[in-house]
Amino acid sequence: MNKQLVKQIVIMLLSASSFVVVASPYYNNSQTPMPAGMQNQMQAHSPYGSGYRTGTPYSPQPQIISVMAAPTGSSVVLGGTVVPLREVTLSAQIPGRVEYLAGVEGESFQAGEVVVAIDDDDLLAERQQALANISAQQQALQNSRVQYSKEFWAPRSRDVGRMPGMGLPSMFDMFFTRPMASGMGYGNPVLERQADLYAQGTHVGQARSQHISALSQLQQVDAKLRDSRSVVPFDAIIVKRLVEVGQTVQPGQPLLKLADSQALQLKVEVPVRLVSGLRQDMMVPVILDVGNTRIQARVAQIYPVADNNRHTVTVKFDLPDGVPGGPGMYAEVMVPDPSIPVQNLPVIPNSAVIWRGSLPAVFVVNYQNEKELRLLRLGEAIDQWTVAVLSGLRAGERIFAQPSPGMSAGWIK
Repeated sequence: MNKQLVKQIVIMLLSASSFVVVASPYYNNSQTPMPAGMQNQMQAHSPYGSGYRTGTPYSPQPQIISVMAAPTGSSVVLGGTVVPLREVTLSAQIPGRVEYLAGVEGESFQAGEVVVAIDDDDLLAERQQALANISAQQQALQNSRVQYSKEFWAPRSRDVGRMPGMGLPSMFDMFFTRPMASGMGYGNPVLERQADLYAQGTHVGQARSQHISALSQLQQVDAKLRDSRSVVPFDAIIVKRLVEVGQTVQPGQPLLKLADSQALQLKVEVPVRLVSGLRQDMMVPVILDVGNTRIQARVAQIYPVADNNRHTVTVKFDLPDGVPGGPGMYAEVMVPDPSIPVQNLPVIPNSAVIWRGSLPAVFVVNYQNEKELRLLRLGEAIDQWTVAVLSGLRAGERIFAQPSPGMSAGWIK
């Protein structure tokens, strides 16, 4: 009786374990579950379309697909550095003591926020002096205008007491001496009046110029006051602080380094012979040094001049938003080699590849409708979901898109 009970328990355990294996077609080659979201991405981006993915969760039989061919060329892997799209160093514009410094490395700020302030007590005193000077020059300008109006309506050349002459009363001088002198060519009241008007007009112009000069001094002081505050030109984070509060700075001295950490680029020095294989807005595969992440980057800028010493051309690639890591990170880009012709190679999903030690292999359905384990020589990754096959497989052959763990060669049931 005990032997029969033990036998039933063993049968139940074996049935349960076989159920677990069959019910896990979504496990990848590393024996870790693959998220459903990744399955959707693989289906959307794969050249295999809907046939790439197993049809139904917990399907008892993994899906079989036909190997497709895609035009592929040889690529050269080059290393580069992730840099921010925009980077700026804030420098001091006026001498003084740093009295305010916002944030530390890694802290983010919005455009227009003040991050550095320099002591401005001296500038405020200069501003008060400039305001007082403006007030004085404005009063002088008004006085010169009044004097000009007085000269225009009451000329000094007609003033009775201006030329007493001959020791006689002013009235006698006005009616006899001046007309007689004018008739003899010794004076001209009209010219004297014009000269007096011109002199008063000159005083008005000089007063106006001094008033404008006082206004410009105020504007100059206000500009220095603005320069005493350093603001963030765009949404950025502090990359490095170069001064501390209380430190005395001079014009041109760096204060802070800011960078836009949201928009990132990959900067690569590309050999001249490979530059012809790149063009503007071209998409190329990139492998980030964070989790071996594979992404597609866009060629953003190709520098027009090569480096004289290294014979390379600087190329910048735009990285997608939300990529892991940040500025300074190492990354690799696959640059196509134009000297090697493009050829059609079999392309298979990454999920179809299983590893036997360090050797890649796939399960192939042969002409006898049997599962056959075949070793491959893989080429370069086409994208994040597919890889090229150099040898061991031909286009049109049927393989298991996602073999179940523990699958072995033999007849397909």
